[in-house]
Amino acid sequence: MARFYSNENLPIDLVNALRALDHDVLTSYEAEQANQRIPDADVLTYATTKNRIVITLNRKDFIALHQSGLHHSGIIICKEDRDYVGQAQALHDYLVNSGDELSDRLLRVQKQNRPQADQQIFVIREYSQ
Repeated sequence: MARFYSNENLPIDLVNALRALDHDVLTSYEAEQANQRIPDADVLTYATTKNRIVITLNRKDFIALHQSGLHHSGIIICKEDRDYVGQAQALHDYLVNSGDELSDRLLRVQKQNRPQADQQIFVIREYSQ
């Protein structure tokens, strides 16, 4: 399973949903990196030194870091949505089915717009560097 480093803005309910799917999630709080105003580039570097994929809600800054060409172990951007289990399951299914390495890749979990559908679904989109 994947090894994540959750940025401090990631809801604990999403962390717990990923853990329930057997993913290894280290939070910034557990790493004693929270509430210190650590720049996002340093968050990414820290995660990379620990061979962990950054998982965050911070779309703008982490897309910019990814596009800057900075080496990283992977970045996943989640959506601000209370369907934490749905997001975790979509991400889990993608990771299990693709089997791909996420080094230097950025994935974004998005809710697919399906007018008049009973249930919305999450999709995974990859950003190029």
